[in-house]
Amino acid sequence: MSWIEALILGIIQGLTEFLPVSSSGHLEIGKHLLGVEATDNLSFTVAVHGATVLSTLVVFRKDIASLLAGLFSFSWNEQTRYIAAIAVSMIPVLVVGLFFKDHVEAIFDSPAILLIVGCMLFITASLLALAYYRKSGDRDISFKDAFIIGIAQTVAIMPGISRSGATIATGLLLGNRKHEVARFSFLMVLIPIIGENLLSMYKSMSSPVIESSQGIGLMPLLAGFVAAFVAGWFACRWMVELVKKGKLIWFAIYCAVVGALAVVGSFWA
Repeated sequence: MSWIEALILGIIQGLTEFLPVSSSGHLEIGKHLLGVEATDNLSFTVAVHGATVLSTLVVFRKDIASLLAGLFSFSWNEQTRYIAAIAVSMIPVLVVGLFFKDHVEAIFDSPAILLIVGCMLFITASLLALAYYRKSGDRDISFKDAFIIGIAQTVAIMPGISRSGATIATGLLLGNRKHEVARFSFLMVLIPIIGENLLSMYKSMSSPVIESSQGIGLMPLLAGFVAAFVAGWFACRWMVELVKKGKLIWFAIYCAVVGALAVVGSFWA
């Protein structure tokens, strides 16, 4: 993989991790278009996902600092309750990660992956369209809401279903405040992504033969990391504003169009 290909894939990862268009689906499409197997390289995967985590930490640094300050006050307060809600939201994805990880990974290895991505993008488009026409709510995110949003995040493991799109749309459909839904959606994913990256790093260190066979250089890794960080920082800030203004319908249209192209392309691949 060249540094230019890594740069392109890094930009795709950074933008689509936060915009409601499915990063996994777009990376699969990008892989087919560029003819590379970048998404199977542990080093590259860790680099670009680590970059998007870092961009989230930068954008929400004040919120995270406030939550940590509340947590270490060792009392039940607004910040502690928020962290507890995030913990509740992680239960569904933890269950799937522990017991069904191999089944999920098998989907990505399917010869019909492009067709799957196209069909799942239609689901993302439908969720975003429903959320767009839902009357704005004013509820705080309850523990029940957090668990349901967590289920939406778990379903978004499927390539083509946007994690941010599924969680934000679900939160809006439940009647939660727009700004809080966007904030919760981006903060809730930090621990699962960090955990997945640590697991990937462990696998790469414990399997030197696999890692050495993938052969990716320092420049592609650096290019992918920087591109994913810059694109992720921009997309994260932009997405929060878009949710506030209720502009998700344009992403619904985009996902429907790309989904249709992916379905048609799957028969030519």
